[in-house]
Amino acid sequence: MKKHLFAILVLISFTVSAQKMNSNKKALVASVETHKTELIKISDSIWAAAETAFEEHKSSKILADYAEKNGMKVERGVAGIPTAFTATYGSGKPVISILGEFDALPGISQKAQPTKEPLKEGAAGHGCGHNLFGAASLGAAIATKELIENGKLKGTIKFLGTPSEEKYFAKIWMVREGLWDDVDVNLSWHPSAKTEADVQSSLALVDFKVEFYGQAAHASGDPWNGRSASDALELYTTGINYYREHIKPTVRIHYHIQDGGQVVNVVPDYSRLWVRVRDTKRSGMMPVYEQVKKMAEGAAIMANVDYKISLISGIYEVLVNRSGGEIMQKNLELLGPLTYTAEETAFGKKIQESTGKPQVGMDSQIRPLEETKEHPGGGSTDVGDVSWNVPNINLGVTVAPKDTPWHSWAVVACGGMSIGHKGMVHAAKALGMTAVDLFENPKLVQKVKAEYIERKGSEKYEPIIPDGPPPLNGI
Repeated sequence: MKKHLFAILVLISFTVSAQKMNSNKKALVASVETHKTELIKISDSIWAAAETAFEEHKSSKILADYAEKNGMKVERGVAGIPTAFTATYGSGKPVISILGEFDALPGISQKAQPTKEPLKEGAAGHGCGHNLFGAASLGAAIATKELIENGKLKGTIKFLGTPSEEKYFAKIWMVREGLWDDVDVNLSWHPSAKTEADVQSSLALVDFKVEFYGQAAHASGDPWNGRSASDALELYTTGINYYREHIKPTVRIHYHIQDGGQVVNVVPDYSRLWVRVRDTKRSGMMPVYEQVKKMAEGAAIMANVDYKISLISGIYEVLVNRSGGEIMQKNLELLGPLTYTAEETAFGKKIQESTGKPQVGMDSQIRPLEETKEHPGGGSTDVGDVSWNVPNINLGVTVAPKDTPWHSWAVVACGGMSIGHKGMVHAAKALGMTAVDLFENPKLVQKVKAEYIERKGSEKYEPIIPDGPPPLNGI
């Protein structure tokens, strides 16, 4: 009886919310529903393909083909990246863009089931839900395009297919190419374990490679003739670990040893590691980056070897826009919370049991807009670079149970079944409804842009990437 009563209350709430929507928002929601079956197919196809950084050829084609099929003008291979593309419709102002990511993470293949079992051992998986990300964003763009096509809205909608978010951060090269230069406001979302208009920043980040070059020798017969590159590597990582005591709590330093020598009986003449420095602000990150680079020189001196540092890429923290967040918040409240079947709730609780979390199911409640934190925790995203070049409105939508470990098999599992699908469709509606607000009300666009200008201040954006093309073939 209680379940039936709850379902009735949810239906009444949704009906009341729908009545508050204007005709364009109702039409947009109806369009997303019309495309829903195809969007789920697209998401599932990308989920199954699970392609990693700059290898997303199938995934990119699936999205670009569907945009083209639905009357958008598609330009493929933009910014010198074969898997990056744009899909545009309309003319004139405003120009509203929507981001879509679609790359997977290596090594976390998983079946769409709530216990850990790879779909293919050692293969990649969508542990960040980017199969849902790209499909939802394109669904919003197409629904908005239909309103422009039918004369209900005026302006230009632009979908940007942005690959390699997890590794090399392709958006930086796309920004450098000027792909947001004509855009008034950008919209983005990310799969999450909660639903919210996201008004928190992220961490700035820089990636670089350190290589040490020594002299090989027999490790037992004549080690005095050798100069060990792996000694330099160990001295360097030891220095980093001692340095941790003397950096601010907001800073993060990670490293991955990629080559520490090949065999035990040879003094290694080469070693290599990937180093990453983060902080809540680029201004705090850069001095740490400079110090960590100096430490590589010190390690090389101590081991009597040569060294080389190569910048891979770096990203800015997200420039928050609360004015945009307020618009998104109202649309989330209009849509109301996601609801789940008994089977979906059981699936979610089993995921929580399998990952050692309290078995409480999904969290899709619509909370009040949060206060923006000065020093948020969490990860990093190249959406930050977009946000320093154009006002950005961000959204998070529930696609997995509460407290699910991100970048894990558990997210992969949810992204391949109805829990993820529901979040994807919900995100498409929220993004599209927010786009409608921006197209309909120039004053909202100006308010969002004014806050962007104020928050950016006098800081000049300088992309943290080496000269030349993106590292399509790795580093």
